[in-house]
Amino acid sequence: MVELDRDVLTLVLAGTAAALLLVAAVAWRARRALVRRIVTVALRLEEHAPGVEPRGLEPNLARLERAVDRAVLRDGEATLAEQRLARALEAIPQGMVLSDEGGRVLFRNGPARVFSAARHGEVLVTAAVGEMLDEALGGRAGQRTLDLFGPPRRTLVVSAVPLDDERRTVGALAVIDDVSDRRRLEAMRRDFVANISHELKTPVGALSLLAETLLAEDDPAVAERLAGRMLAEAFRVGRTIDDLLELSRIEAEEAPLREPVAAHLVVAEAVERVRPSADLHEIRLVIDEPAAALSIRGDRRQLVSALYNLLENAVKYSDGGSTVDVRSAVVGTRIEITVQDHGIGIPSRDLERIFERFYRVDRARSRETGGTGLGLAIVRHVAGNHRGEVRVSSREGEGSTFALVLPAGPPLVSSTDAEVG
Repeated sequence: MVELDRDVLTLVLAGTAAALLLVAAVAWRARRALVRRIVTVALRLEEHAPGVEPRGLEPNLARLERAVDRAVLRDGEATLAEQRLARALEAIPQGMVLSDEGGRVLFRNGPARVFSAARHGEVLVTAAVGEMLDEALGGRAGQRTLDLFGPPRRTLVVSAVPLDDERRTVGALAVIDDVSDRRRLEAMRRDFVANISHELKTPVGALSLLAETLLAEDDPAVAERLAGRMLAEAFRVGRTIDDLLELSRIEAEEAPLREPVAAHLVVAEAVERVRPSADLHEIRLVIDEPAAALSIRGDRRQLVSALYNLLENAVKYSDGGSTVDVRSAVVGTRIEITVQDHGIGIPSRDLERIFERFYRVDRARSRETGGTGLGLAIVRHVAGNHRGEVRVSSREGEGSTFALVLPAGPPLVSSTDAEVG
């Protein structure tokens, strides 16, 4: 009986040991599988896997924790980089539209969102962007020029390019560039070169012809008339060059000295400069002199030049015996000096262009009056330099009114007032 009990106990112990070994083997295999999974996940998270992998669960768990920390850090850096890129694209003046490989728009910056509102001619821009993105996704880069008649009139250049990862197309980028100002400047440059060439070529050609005629002329009376014509043409060339230099100087002084200048002195100096021409044309100047305490904040030389050009323009295009009125008024924080004539007036179609260099409403009349076509351009630049503006209203046959609006300076105290005080 005792021997039987021992055999049974041995069998039980053997079975228990076998069961424990089986459980241990299963646990060991499960642990190895877990370690393998941890290693696999760590390898997927790590940018560069180490040459030797650590053994055991704890070292690999620590490795996994470090890989997760690094992945979270990389994700945060990627998000920050995306934010930087988005802000950089928002700061670009051109419109930017980014789409994925399926044509879905992922991003529009501020200038591009303006066109997505689809108002008036901007519908054409939205349609062009969509078409060109589709073409770019097909691997074809392209460019189109769109003219929007406004108002305001604008010229846009829309271009699109495909984006790839060296294996396949992953998206497309469209750029909307407003080239209106560049086109306008190019046109102004071309017009300027053509106009100045014409303005100088005509009197220089006349001078050459008059000089040849004068050399062959024996009659003193005729020679005197020819010399007078030559003097007039030389004066015309000199006046054109003087106005060009004045305009160039004013354009260069984009930030002139800003100090209080007595308004009545500016008006008085400009009037005295134009008075000989007014007397010659029998034009009466009616001056409403500004108060002595009234001042303009700016450069006196530029201010006198601008007002003189307005007065000279009014005198030249007024009929003999009429008047030119000069008035001053304070409007809020600005001073408005108006010059009104009662001459031929300006057609409404020309009002937007009269401040361009060399632009003339009536070239035949301008040739008679001897204008260079630069006076109103000088006025506009002076107003812009002083953070002001120049306005015009006119009716044909009734005359024109120009208003030079400038920032007012502090009230001036005269020497008499100071003594009384």
